[in-house]
Amino acid sequence: MIVKLTLLRNALEHLRHRAACLLERHWLKLLVASFFCFLMLERNLTLELRLSTSKPLMNIGSKNPDANAKETALNNAQQGEGKAVFVAEDSEKRRQQRAYIRRFSKVAQAEMEKFGIPASIKLAQGLLESDAGNSPIARDNNNHFGIKCFSRNCRKGHCSNFQDDSHKDFFRIYPSAWESFRAHSLMLRQKERYQTLFKLPPTDYRAWAAALSKAGYATDPDYAAKVVRLIEELNLQRFDE
Repeated sequence: MIVKLTLLRNALEHLRHRAACLLERHWLKLLVASFFCFLMLERNLTLELRLSTSKPLMNIGSKNPDANAKETALNNAQQGEGKAVFVAEDSEKRRQQRAYIRRFSKVAQAEMEKFGIPASIKLAQGLLESDAGNSPIARDNNNHFGIKCFSRNCRKGHCSNFQDDSHKDFFRIYPSAWESFRAHSLMLRQKERYQTLFKLPPTDYRAWAAALSKAGYATDPDYAAKVVRLIEELNLQRFDE
């Protein structure tokens, strides 16, 4: 047993000596190899972390760096951020907009014939104000144009509050979406500040959008641009013919 332990100890001592010699001769190569191994491990770990996040830290292998910027603009626009309104043609939002147009284009044309308001303007405003019929005010109040109630003595079911205790945040309730479209027509026709609209050509939707914004229909400074963009992207002007 003592002999075996002595032989084992001698073998281990020999291995240690050889390892020391190798390290002394090739320490630089071993250092460089260790450094490259560290870099590879670090790279793989970083790549894995980036791929595991919903928003990568960098654009890995993308051939079109502008695509990410456009997608960001699209997301911002759909969340109400930014000035432009970008909607992808194959998106769910675009499908909802087209369904809204199919549902209300005839109503808009009938209102145009009766009141002289371009159908393109009415449809674009409805799409914008109601988020293509998906906003709480449109769903719960049948109010597609953001028409507010300023009366101090409202009967029950006349309006509802969607934001805070200020009476400026009470919105009209309508029995049907059609009645909301008619109320929009009557409001434009009857309120003094909108009378300049009806001096414009009914086919000049750009002038109508600018005049609506100037008359104070909405507080958004980009309101006219958004209305025009919706009209042109969805070819709503075809309903004015």
